Amino acid sequence: MSEYPLGSVENREILAKMPMEKLLDFFFLQIRNLWRVDGLYFLGIEKRFGTEAATEIDAGVWEAMAQIEAKSLQRMFNVGENPDILTIVKLLRKSSWALDQPFKTIEVSDKRATLSIDRCRTQEARLNKGLGEFPCKQVRFGYLKNFAKTLNPKVELNCIVCPPDKHPKELWCKWEFTLP
Repeated sequence: MSEYPLGSVENREILAKMPMEKLLDFFFLQIRNLWRVDGLYFLGIEKRFGTEAATEIDAGVWEAMAQIEAKSLQRMFNVGENPDILTIVKLLRKSSWALDQPFKTIEVSDKRATLSIDRCRTQEARLNKGLGEFPCKQVRFGYLKNFAKTLNPKVELNCIVCPPDKHPKELWCKWEFTLP
């Protein structure tokens, strides 16, 4: 039996031989699996220690992840220091948080961007399990703020609406990024 290091040449060759459509399906499956692991960890912590403790832990994890992802994407796509709002949003769209989130609307101008999530798979899954809405504002705020500020410390983030806030049925959350 041969052992191969993670990300080895052999694994890249296997992936390179996949048809593009299958490779993309595989890629999005892995993103969904990351979200599944995140959700399962959260549910386990929530069951044992309560929603508040699980939310605090989740917020810390996603804040750290935001910085890691922002820096990695910045390097991968050769983005310079202190990018503008449009560039930040383009990188955010490539993040694990946003890539497999098809129900979003983004509006961008020179100094402002809004990001709206019209449907949320995480919230829908919780509701389908009878768990109620997850008060995700603290988690999402920390992630989005840290992602943007890692790229450009001058960016400000404003939460327009996010659970536990009351929200219309067709809008789960809405965020505003501004650059003074």
